[in-house]
Amino acid sequence: MPRGRRDVDTTLLMALACGAPNEAAAQRAGVSATTVYRRRKDPKFEQQLRRTRAEMVERAAGTLTAATTESIRTLLELQKPSIPPATRLGAARAVIELGTRLRESADLEQRVMDIEQRLNQQNSS
Repeated sequence: MPRGRRDVDTTLLMALACGAPNEAAAQRAGVSATTVYRRRKDPKFEQQLRRTRAEMVERAAGTLTAATTESIRTLLELQKPSIPPATRLGAARAVIELGTRLRESADLEQRVMDIEQRLNQQNSS
């Protein structure tokens, strides 16, 4: 069980960031639900919760990105002539769909970076 406010807040942040309802987070941290609701009203706590969630999403995205190469190899293996046609068709569809999404995402990311660069240049002028 957590000791001290810092430990309680850390436990609450992790539980809430992982999607636990306030009551469940309170139970994990060993505090009352009222304490959780009070902490959730604190703008600094909510900001830290948003940061914690964003960090968790970024770590998950990094893990998925690392697994992408192996997943692509698997999809390509599933397109070989020795694989049943229905499986090959599914793999081909997945490759096309994912490739399109990846290109769109990369394009959007580049456009956002260009806009941010222009805004930074305007603000520094």
